[in-house]
Amino acid sequence: MACVIAAPASGSGKTLLSLCLIAWARQLGHRIQPFKVGPDYLDPQLLSLAANQPCRNLDLPLCGEEWVQLSFNGYGGRCDMALVEGVMGLFDGIGSSSEGSTADVAVSLGLPVVLIVDAGGQARSLGALVRGFRDLDPRLNLAGVVLNRVSSPRHRELLEEVLTDIGVHCLGCLPGDPNLELAKRHLGLAPAHELSSLQQRLGRWAALAEQHLNMGVLAPLLKAPRPGPDPIRHVLSPALETSQQQSLPVAVAQDEAFHFRYPEMQECLELLGMPVLPWSPLSDTTPPAEATGLILPGGFPELHADQLSECKTTFSALHAWIRDKPIYAECGGMLLLGRGLADPDGTLHAMAGLLPFEAKRGRLQVGYRQLEARTDSLLLRQGERLRGHEFHRWQLCRESDESVGSFGPLWQVEGWKVERRAEGWNLPNLHASWVHLHWGGSSTIPCRWRAALGFAAKRNVAAL
Repeated sequence: MACVIAAPASGSGKTLLSLCLIAWARQLGHRIQPFKVGPDYLDPQLLSLAANQPCRNLDLPLCGEEWVQLSFNGYGGRCDMALVEGVMGLFDGIGSSSEGSTADVAVSLGLPVVLIVDAGGQARSLGALVRGFRDLDPRLNLAGVVLNRVSSPRHRELLEEVLTDIGVHCLGCLPGDPNLELAKRHLGLAPAHELSSLQQRLGRWAALAEQHLNMGVLAPLLKAPRPGPDPIRHVLSPALETSQQQSLPVAVAQDEAFHFRYPEMQECLELLGMPVLPWSPLSDTTPPAEATGLILPGGFPELHADQLSECKTTFSALHAWIRDKPIYAECGGMLLLGRGLADPDGTLHAMAGLLPFEAKRGRLQVGYRQLEARTDSLLLRQGERLRGHEFHRWQLCRESDESVGSFGPLWQVEGWKVERRAEGWNLPNLHASWVHLHWGGSSTIPCRWRAALGFAAKRNVAAL
């Protein structure tokens, strides 16, 4: 069955509760599959680390209902248990609607909801809050409530009485403890690789579940769904039937600066005969010579701008690479290709200089984006439409109004309260954009990428 961990708002404790349940399951020897609603990268890193199992994003707007169903059953059915961590507040979706919200996913998958509420400073008001969340959408099944930041046994007893009065089960009370707080960055939680003492933390999270949660009720709610087909193999099956088996290795940037990747990207690559070769731009080395393409995912390059600016071998390799082999760059990966990148203090550092912009801190840009290709490109054909997601605080600034020459825009972008505009960089060997795509939910992308690699490889052989 599994369940959805939801909350009235961000910061209520969804990730903490999810980590406690995952650690409890692992302590008992269970394999548990974590899921995350929406286009998040940071929470899934923590959930993956805790579960020792790649967390999967369930994103209805980005990937569509068919993929969400495939992903939930295909990955969840491989394990003993599963849970879904929600995003923001339970009903928070696109704009003022609930489209793509945690509630939307719970209804789509028919899963019960466990609501975690920050009960600090509350008494009878808790009843009004929980009743509203229970009754707003009659399609939802509220299995119960977990209370977070409960200050004392007396506070707990008071809150339990309030929930009993409105007919809602209290499934546990987590204590208020600053030591339980998870470190944050400007885009959310700190990356998982910064988390110290993992085994000690897992033990503590498991103990919290055992001591403070009603696992007699929660454990059955973690039961995994029935197994389904392999999601990636299912969506790529037409391509697999016609795919040539020539190996086309792909270098993928993977280090502290570049780590925003959905696991499905690598699975798509490898299933289509494009084995992944990890490469670190921060190491100041060239990508593996045998790679036929390069992927620069998002991350936090702005936090490593000073170190990156000294990576002259990396920059030289990128200039040589783009002449002969394709590059796919998303968000932070794109920032590496500009002329300069400002760190959080505003100090500008030199970057590779392949694209004519500097990047500096600006206002937050976040939301789903409708994309329409303006011309043919590495991965798109003119007029094709996709949906992606944008999430960043840096903005691009050209040094002047100079013509961008052959640097054409990639697509037209629009979204909720976002006017239609040209965005991205389109070159014969480059796809670069602020917008993140999900390769599992956009199966034409890995197929087009392989075709682009194959074409470039043949062209390079013919040129010898």
